[in-house]
Amino acid sequence: MAGNRRDQIRMSDDEQAEFLGGRRSMQVATHGKDGTIHLVAMWYGFEEGRPAFETFARSQKVANLRRDANITVLVEDGDSYETLRGVQIVGRAELIEEGDPRVIDIAESVVGRYIETSSAQERRAVAEAMSNKRAAVVVHADKVVTWDHHKLGGAY
Repeated sequence: MAGNRRDQIRMSDDEQAEFLGGRRSMQVATHGKDGTIHLVAMWYGFEEGRPAFETFARSQKVANLRRDANITVLVEDGDSYETLRGVQIVGRAELIEEGDPRVIDIAESVVGRYIETSSAQERRAVAEAMSNKRAAVVVHADKVVTWDHHKLGGAY
């Protein structure tokens, strides 16, 4: 029965894309050198359909990813059991170093999702300004787990 329930709450590819396309934060987990998990919330955008974010090139998450490219990210919402939805992606991080033009492109994707701008030119200018001393990370999925408790119709 558990397998049936798991199948019942799984998001389709279209549902997953729509959910990830919403304006939410993404929890990003990397491995510290001492084996602990470093967990932070990030705004994110996309590169070729994959979740991506920009961050300071000297941040802890970047230092962790230089040592170990394994990454897990989670985007979720819901305030009660019957409204819980989420997408967890386990995979590897592609680190894009400071100075690579793709950092600005990813920053522009983030800006377009979270910061109000009046034009594409303004969005690009904001992305360029926020890309100073920044790196970017693209999440390549090895495993994706999704859930949407709305599909249970209120049943627990």
